[in-house]
Amino acid sequence: MQGLEISKKYYEKYGLPMLKEQFPDLLPLIACGLFGSGSECLGFDDETSQDHDFEPGFCIFIPSEDKVDRRTAFLLERAYAKLPKEFMGFRRSLMSPVGGARHGVQRIDEFFTEKIGSPDGILTISQWLSLPEQSLLECTNGEIFTDDYGEISQIRERLAFYPEDIFLKKLAGQLLLMAQSGQYNYMRCLSHGETAAAQLAVNEFVKSTISVLFLLNRRYQPYYKWSFRALRQLPKLSILAELLEYLLITDNVGDQAEEKYNVIESICSDVIDELMDQKLTQAICGDLEKHAYSVNDLISDPEIRNLHILAAV
Repeated sequence: MQGLEISKKYYEKYGLPMLKEQFPDLLPLIACGLFGSGSECLGFDDETSQDHDFEPGFCIFIPSEDKVDRRTAFLLERAYAKLPKEFMGFRRSLMSPVGGARHGVQRIDEFFTEKIGSPDGILTISQWLSLPEQSLLECTNGEIFTDDYGEISQIRERLAFYPEDIFLKKLAGQLLLMAQSGQYNYMRCLSHGETAAAQLAVNEFVKSTISVLFLLNRRYQPYYKWSFRALRQLPKLSILAELLEYLLITDNVGDQAEEKYNVIESICSDVIDELMDQKLTQAICGDLEKHAYSVNDLISDPEIRNLHILAAV
């Protein structure tokens, strides 16, 4: 059983009864669930994940102090700390009365401010352009078990994915990097006899391609160590994960170098087909750079459209 399911069962068996018995008046003002940092919030945890930061527990999200004062928050955290220490073969770590890092009582505004610099999920253009995708994913992953107050759910919905113009800017930039590193620089590095530089070009191509694939699926990309696992689960173009892995683990000599270039062109062709299927480009060619600028031209806001094409990457 994975961590998120363990968390929900722990909440249902011990957390919810405690809240109903000791804090019935607070129930309309709080939300409970588990999301944020940790592989369990992505559903990617396994036995290896259990060697650190893995325990039965959940978060109790409370609104600002004008609705839930400090003393009540303290009493709520103390009650949480008294919940059973063992559950389903796992033991909770010791927590101080002021709370833990991933579980326990957390202020809604403080949680989101720490993650994305905004207490309510309302972001400026600059924030949307510069925030790491991982931070946005940590605000929207996992599961909310209950949210009668509704504030958490509204914020998570607000952050569900990039606004359209931001999406297009990020997509255009990553497409350009794909073109530069894969279609152009890989073979040029090899022609100079720079096989190590050629592999760096491959690495850049793979990184940018992964970003493009998540964008085309309208999903945030997780931290790099989970990117391939999440990539294989995408509904569109997940089949490319095998080819991207091939590019990373093979050499850049002889016939294999030519084969890798053919794989790069094949991947670019599949991405271009998807761009055309989604009506995200008006270019008609195999040059990914031209498609990148065509995507950028679709941006409605002139301020965003006129930024450097790499402004969001």
